[in-house]
Amino acid sequence: MPATQGTATPPGARDRSGSAATAARARSTGTDPRPPGTTHRPRRIAVVGGGPGGLYTAALLKRLDPGREITLWERNVPDRTFGFGVVLSDETLGGIEHADPEVHAALQRDFVRWDDIDVVHRGVRHTCGGHGFAALGRHRLLEILHERCRSLGVDLRFRTEAPDPARLAETYDLVVAADGVHSTTREAFAHVFRPRITAHRCRYIWLAADFAFDAFRFETAETEHGVMQLHGYPYSTDASTVIVEMREEVWRAAGFDGMDAGESVGRCAKTFADALGGRPLKSDDSAWTTFRTVVNERWSHGTVVLLGDAAHTAHFSIGSGTKLAVEDALALAACLEEHPSPEAALAAYEAERRPVVASAQRAARASLEWFEQLHLYLDEPPRRFAFNLLTRSRRVTHDNLRLRDARFTGAVEREFGCPPGTPPMFTPFRMRGLTLRNRVVVSPMDMYSAVDGVPGDFHLVHLGARALGGAGLVMTEMVCVSPEGRITPGCTGLYTGRQAEAWRRITGFVHERAPGTAVGVQLGHSGRKGSTRPMWEGMDEPLDDGNWPLVAASPLPYKPGGQVPRELSRAQLTDLREQFAAAAGRAARAGFDLLELHCAHGYLLSGFLSPLTNRRTDAYGGSPEKRLRFPLEVFDAVRAVWPGERPMTVRISATDWAEGGTTAEEAVAVARAFAAHGADAIDVSTGQVVADEQPEFGRSYQTPFADRIRHEAGVPVIAVGAISSWDDVNSLILAGRADLCALARPHLYDPHWTLHAAAEQGYEGPGAVWPAPYRAGSRRPRTGRTDAPRPRLAPGG
Repeated sequence: MPATQGTATPPGARDRSGSAATAARARSTGTDPRPPGTTHRPRRIAVVGGGPGGLYTAALLKRLDPGREITLWERNVPDRTFGFGVVLSDETLGGIEHADPEVHAALQRDFVRWDDIDVVHRGVRHTCGGHGFAALGRHRLLEILHERCRSLGVDLRFRTEAPDPARLAETYDLVVAADGVHSTTREAFAHVFRPRITAHRCRYIWLAADFAFDAFRFETAETEHGVMQLHGYPYSTDASTVIVEMREEVWRAAGFDGMDAGESVGRCAKTFADALGGRPLKSDDSAWTTFRTVVNERWSHGTVVLLGDAAHTAHFSIGSGTKLAVEDALALAACLEEHPSPEAALAAYEAERRPVVASAQRAARASLEWFEQLHLYLDEPPRRFAFNLLTRSRRVTHDNLRLRDARFTGAVEREFGCPPGTPPMFTPFRMRGLTLRNRVVVSPMDMYSAVDGVPGDFHLVHLGARALGGAGLVMTEMVCVSPEGRITPGCTGLYTGRQAEAWRRITGFVHERAPGTAVGVQLGHSGRKGSTRPMWEGMDEPLDDGNWPLVAASPLPYKPGGQVPRELSRAQLTDLREQFAAAAGRAARAGFDLLELHCAHGYLLSGFLSPLTNRRTDAYGGSPEKRLRFPLEVFDAVRAVWPGERPMTVRISATDWAEGGTTAEEAVAVARAFAAHGADAIDVSTGQVVADEQPEFGRSYQTPFADRIRHEAGVPVIAVGAISSWDDVNSLILAGRADLCALARPHLYDPHWTLHAAAEQGYEGPGAVWPAPYRAGSRRPRTGRTDAPRPRLAPGG
């Protein structure tokens, strides 16, 4: 499958391949500066698996040191392969070119190239160009690698099972396990590699057509059984790979589980007859299967090393497993040249490749989940649907697509409603009587700098600076509804009139000096996570003295050995509702434009929502509906006193990142319930509910939860979580994954982040207005001169 999502070779892969070849040349010419006997490089090498990864590894290692004895075992016949075509990126080809020009030249002779992606939905085709693909047939790739291995003297043993992995490890200096997703080598040492294999929700089948698509093609088919999708691309001048994919329940409803191979192929061809021009499809005995994501805690054991699908898999919709395996081979060969022992080389190989693969797997996970949830996007406007598909993994972005095909991206922007020259992030957004002039939110950030809950000069400068910085909405930190509801002694509150007056000073400054910027308050109660030190003195660590008693949904400490909270009684629940309502009334009088109820991150209301923290057996615990009861009662009490023209949002943790915690489906139900009670948007965060969480960090890693809630619950959402660039914001807004984007750390780094984003995009409109005293700084300051005379004249002939 082509690398449609911008997968890239790891930094330095091309240089590493070159350095490996240089090292080999140095040895062959006697110029190697390393003292004799200082290295112990493997001489006898076993390669298990005759796919492209194993073959290319064998060829590289033999070319770098012709004296090596390399044996490769493959249980199948030489031309047996899974699928029809393979795509390699320019970065991968660059590494091959440096490491083995002969293989590169052979590949170049057989590649077919194209630039376009066609997205066909409900009979409408939208084309986006400028992508640059190169593909060839899998059989031809194997032939090239077979020929190269034989010419170098690699011992290829087809139709032969490899010896027992433990025996290989005893008799060879290095064992390369390139034996695929079902790796027997990996299983033999599973106690060391500790693999985690995850099956997903779609069935798919690899097929082929006897003609060449003129672009990479994505097409949907809405059938009586559900939506099906086609992924197709050419791999020669007269042939294309065709992958048909659908959710398991659609596959069963359509009867594919009861069909033989011929019937399945025929049904697929009929379903996508328009895309195929009525032509048939063919199979190479492929069967319907589910994709499995393979992750290993370790990639090597002694001198046994995993490579390609044996070590990791990434869904075919973002790139080729062959691409990753070839890049593994390049890195492994280079590391073996650069390090004095196999063990050191394998450690360096894993250190180099693991972060690259982890990034690819995060993108692949986002992509495959997008296709699993394809039914959610079917009613989007046609160009937005296409843009959403193209940016699904978050590797291809708005700015990237604009560079590739400005006409396509401009059409998407016009369909969205962007005025000419206006990036999506600078379009307005309305909630009730409040219109935000842009889609940027300064996310709530606890400052732990108040005295007796009163915000002071620090808060005025902190929030005022970010309001002057151009964001559409600036949010306070979590403002606590009682002294006992504070996280730390430095938390702000709204439980006294003095605190409310201090907040009025801040809202007054924002409204007077940053007109057009809204300021919102986030109300909350710490629950079992209170009475702790400021973050920089030990996050979630209890105070040395002066602790106050904690309350929570259930008497469970946040951390082992921590303070055990009291379970709230019915009378205390009533008191808490009144505290929230009273704080909301003070917030309204203090001049806040928007109020957010904090029901996330394991604080009090979040503690009711999660099954991991709510063990109650009364009317406020048990089923999801009962766990929702108290947070909804608090919301209703606040909404009753909060002015009707001013919007209310709710922040939730859409997953606890822990087994047995809140599921994505439950998060949708929670969002739907708050929307039914009058929430104007859901601020979708994740985690921080239990101390032993295992979040899957990565760029924009929380946005898929916001996307799902927006489409399933039908409520506007605020996306948060490692959104770091204006390009991310534009991409999320234009794709319809979020209505607003909240950023925290970028605003700590740069209080004027939004205005600088406008300047960097050349935008000067109502969505980003520079304060009058700052207008002279609305263009990037000049740096050193770069306008020295350039050579222009060539010598005459």
